[in-house]
Amino acid sequence: MPALTSCRRAATALAIALLSTTALAQVSVADPWVRGTVEGQRATGAFMKLTPASDQKLVAASSPVAKIVEIHEMAMEGGVMKMRAIPKLDLPAGKATELKPGGYHVMLMALQKPLAEGEIVPITLIFEDAAGKRQSIEVKAAVRPLTANPTAKPAHP
Repeated sequence: MPALTSCRRAATALAIALLSTTALAQVSVADPWVRGTVEGQRATGAFMKLTPASDQKLVAASSPVAKIVEIHEMAMEGGVMKMRAIPKLDLPAGKATELKPGGYHVMLMALQKPLAEGEIVPITLIFEDAAGKRQSIEVKAAVRPLTANPTAKPAHP
């Protein structure tokens, strides 16, 4: 019986730890998706809506489909649209920040293989709170066609 009680305690502790990790992240991720690619294409973008419960910063990201993952922004400079990596993206409490084509996004570079419509891409997002504590959230982003309308929602059967 003592072994069974120890197993139950361990299982309960693990369940509480997993629930706490989810609760501590305090960032809601909605509608994550990745733009599909064609043969030979080595980069693409990931897009989603991020809404934190408290002030957070998106400070890093990673994915097994890409050797390099960066947070990017697109902005007009001297009448020319330019894309660049940024060290962090501030996420104000309670406000949705949309990562979308032509704006902020997660850039997946040095892709391992082409990404086809319907595949699921795991992306780990790393957030930092005001106290400097880092937490991660794993997102499962559906691959949409290369020509996907960024504002269109995927069809549901």
